Amino acid sequence: MALHRPLCRFLALLVLALQLLGGSARLAGPTYVSEYYSQAPQKLSLYHWYGSARLFVFRVPENTVVMRMILQTSKGKGAQCQNINITAHFRAGAPPVINPLHTKFGTNTVALPSFNITIPLLTRDHTNVFLNISNPVQGDWFVAAHLPEDDGKIELKGFSAKCSYIFQPQMFVQRLLNVPVLQPNTSRRMSVSLIHPVTHMRIFIPENTVQLAIQITNCVVNNQVVEACPVTLLIGSNSLPNSYLKVVHCSESVNCKKTLASPPWMKWLPVTVENSNADWSVFFNIAAQLAVCTPTESGYLPILFKNLTMFSKDVTMNNEEMFAASMRTNTTEATNVQRSCFRTRPVLREALDIASVRFYVLNGPEVAVTSDYPIILLLNLNTGRDSGGTIILNLQLNKTSLLTENATVFACLSAGSPVIAMDANSVNCGEALSLGYLLKMNTSLLSTYLHVPYPETSRWYLSLQILCPNDKGGDDCGNETARVGVSTVLSPCIGDCGVYGECRLLRAHGYLYAACVCKAGWSGWSCTDDTHAQSYQKQLLATMLLTLSNLVFIPAIVVAVHRYYFVEAAVYLFTMVFSTFYHACDQPGIAVMCIMEYDTLQYCDFLGSVLSVWVTVLCMARLKSQLKYVLFILGSLLIAMSMQLDRRGLWNLLGPCLFAILVMLAAWVSQCVRRRHCYPPTWKRWVFFLLPGIGSAVIAIAVYGFLETKENYYYTHSIWHILVAGSVVFLLPPGKKHLRLWFWPRKFTCGYQICSNIKEDLYVVC
Repeated sequence: MALHRPLCRFLALLVLALQLLGGSARLAGPTYVSEYYSQAPQKLSLYHWYGSARLFVFRVPENTVVMRMILQTSKGKGAQCQNINITAHFRAGAPPVINPLHTKFGTNTVALPSFNITIPLLTRDHTNVFLNISNPVQGDWFVAAHLPEDDGKIELKGFSAKCSYIFQPQMFVQRLLNVPVLQPNTSRRMSVSLIHPVTHMRIFIPENTVQLAIQITNCVVNNQVVEACPVTLLIGSNSLPNSYLKVVHCSESVNCKKTLASPPWMKWLPVTVENSNADWSVFFNIAAQLAVCTPTESGYLPILFKNLTMFSKDVTMNNEEMFAASMRTNTTEATNVQRSCFRTRPVLREALDIASVRFYVLNGPEVAVTSDYPIILLLNLNTGRDSGGTIILNLQLNKTSLLTENATVFACLSAGSPVIAMDANSVNCGEALSLGYLLKMNTSLLSTYLHVPYPETSRWYLSLQILCPNDKGGDDCGNETARVGVSTVLSPCIGDCGVYGECRLLRAHGYLYAACVCKAGWSGWSCTDDTHAQSYQKQLLATMLLTLSNLVFIPAIVVAVHRYYFVEAAVYLFTMVFSTFYHACDQPGIAVMCIMEYDTLQYCDFLGSVLSVWVTVLCMARLKSQLKYVLFILGSLLIAMSMQLDRRGLWNLLGPCLFAILVMLAAWVSQCVRRRHCYPPTWKRWVFFLLPGIGSAVIAIAVYGFLETKENYYYTHSIWHILVAGSVVFLLPPGKKHLRLWFWPRKFTCGYQICSNIKEDLYVVC
């Protein structure tokens, strides 16, 4: 007995240790890893077009179970910082398609409304907003933020203080390591409990999968077998703006099973089971079945090779056996005999430029569409660089090839996986976990098109099939066949934004995307909304006002020549010419004429405007000729340099003006001291010339700095031209009396002539 007692104690301790180890292993459960991402804060702008919004890109890693977006907003201090709302838009897979101005999209342009959050910035200087998303889809997530609509006021740079509104998004994710894999046709025993109320799994969906079925069976709750399992089954991931996460409440049905048609191909699909009652421990079996249907036809190698050489003469095939293996004919039947298979056609992807791709259907461009099986075309936009453009799809039906009048060619463009089972009575299409875009053609409608701005990063598919009314699968159509011409491109902008728009390439943290900026009152995603568009007559009126108003400089040029201010007259002539042609080229509509590059015209216009003020004020100072011309040249060089650095800067205009006014005041004070009375000496000079000229200049500055907007620019800026040129006529000082040009000598009959000494303003007999 003494020998057995130590042995019993040892066995008891061993059993206790094993129980503790088993309990700690059960407590350990899944392993989560937390990661934190942040991007640099950016200053927001009032919204005028898509480029006004600030775009941020985050990459959500694989197997992420929780994502939290932290939106930090702040504003500056001062009276100019008012209460304002910041709008943030979210989308997974591509930049959000936003429409803050509530404009109209073009015909057949599809755009899902984006998910957005409004962040009020009121009395506090900063605000933090949180957005939690469980089971987010992996890949790129985009955030676009902007201020309210732009009021259209044109403000001189640096003239008034602006408030800074700062936006900084941050992302916190929690991802799971070693996620259990759910194998097809294999049951797996899983559990949820108080300690681990959620179980995460994933299953890989191979290509050509037409159906996925997931079922939960053999449910045991607290060691008791139950028929209705108290768990919730979630299939898929959450995405914005629309989430196609499939949710099944198993407690409401004895048969807990979910069947999905056309699940996303070549992707890992998350599967989550949540405990409905935290106090229960639930054990269950979960199994998945896949129905795979390989295509019945892929093409013929010699024809494909012949078509491939049509697009590129430099293409050579060094391994025809490998090419034949990838393009071989496959007649394998589906695992589910009740479902039809499909046909495929090879598609060549040709990258042209940034966000510009063209797709060629080999042995096309026409595709033979039948009623028995759908034909599938793969449009690969999975590079990560294609979501910043627009899919432009054009379909053309060959009327002579469609014999049945009530037959309709259905086309469905979808991302992730193709739509294989189409319904002739349906008004839309889509697969299990995403939405598709439906197009129809018949003998009455022979062509159709579709525009998809900012397509999500994925493998896109175009499904084509002939269907008849009130049937599914096209059995009533017989052996109907039609030929459809397919043209598909990825373009930066739709139609290059049309006549009244400009397609611009934008960049955000290395990501490139394109957007349209509209003009002449046109608006919309592709500048097709003419609600506030300017008529041609209004465009022509604006051009005429802005150009012909510069002719008011002609009186100033005449006065300057009459008073022998030839340098000043040359500057006024330069300003008049380049301001006229600059505004003729700067018009937003079609009434435009450019004699040289726009940037050159703008530079010369800005340079001439500042030089006109510079030489006029220095001329009013009545300096000696040598000093005046030295200041003319020195000022011209410095002004030209400053205009090259920043032609819209406030001090590029105020600096020369203030310095010239100081020189003029110093010269006038010197004259007053020397003559011992006010200068200019006569009250008529002040009343009839200086005061009207100064008043005209002050009004011009007020109009230019405070009244100009984008709507009234054409007539307020014309008033600026008239007032500035008119002020020059009044402000130019009178010329020197008895001054004659060197080539106009006054000769006397006696042989003597009058010689003038401009330096001393004396006249002597030579």
